[in-house]
Amino acid sequence: MPRWKELPAQLGEQERQLLVQLRRMKDHSGLSLASLGAKTSYSGSSWERYLNGKKPVPRAAVEELAQVCGADPTRLLVLHEVARAADGRAEPDGGAVEAAAPEAASGPVTRASEPPGPPAEAPPAARAVRLRPALAALALAVAAAFAGGLLTGQAISGDEGDEGRGVFSYAKERTYPCEEGRADGVRYAGYATTATAILDRGSSGWEVVEAQCLLKAHGFGAGKVDGAYGDGTKASVKSFQRARDLVADGIVGPDTWGALRK
Repeated sequence: MPRWKELPAQLGEQERQLLVQLRRMKDHSGLSLASLGAKTSYSGSSWERYLNGKKPVPRAAVEELAQVCGADPTRLLVLHEVARAADGRAEPDGGAVEAAAPEAASGPVTRASEPPGPPAEAPPAARAVRLRPALAALALAVAAAFAGGLLTGQAISGDEGDEGRGVFSYAKERTYPCEEGRADGVRYAGYATTATAILDRGSSGWEVVEAQCLLKAHGFGAGKVDGAYGDGTKASVKSFQRARDLVADGIVGPDTWGALRK
């Protein structure tokens, strides 16, 4: 399967995470871009632009991709809402469109024969603009519940056993020892038990310490085991993913955790 291109650096974190999830779903389905073009309302070239971050992916495209891949679109649509709210853009294909109704220079024209009616209701676009902050807050809360800290820059595993270490606090000179062990055939380093947290450049936390230790145990050490997901860790993750025939995007997700835990 062809390797994905690096996503543009200027993409926001929420948009980046949405595209990562869409790419993974597409890869797991085994469908090519041409196949997606044949099975959806969008051409293969459109999917190439969407999934490589060249153009914002429409909400309807997210729904159609989930449908042809046999997946539940709910979580992806929440991520889509978060990404749109974060960058302030309107829905790319038929979402809220600003409606302008400028009055003539001489003022509004009324018909004398018609009695004044009730106050005009705000147009849909105006309501959408006012609702955007509330929608963004709701979407962020829901996304945080299922994405394990996906949108905060600090991954959270959600496993009760990890909470005993307390809140992770990064310090420039602090490093952590790696003590590898196994439980029921699964490899652990003693810092987190997650197998689902999404880690990428800018993440920090006990899950990052765990991933760095597991990379080191597999012979892909990323330098300091400090709990900060920087360029060195991302490069090591890519090398590990290539060696395990995974999508080499440098992002630790369920597939990469599964390989690290072996």
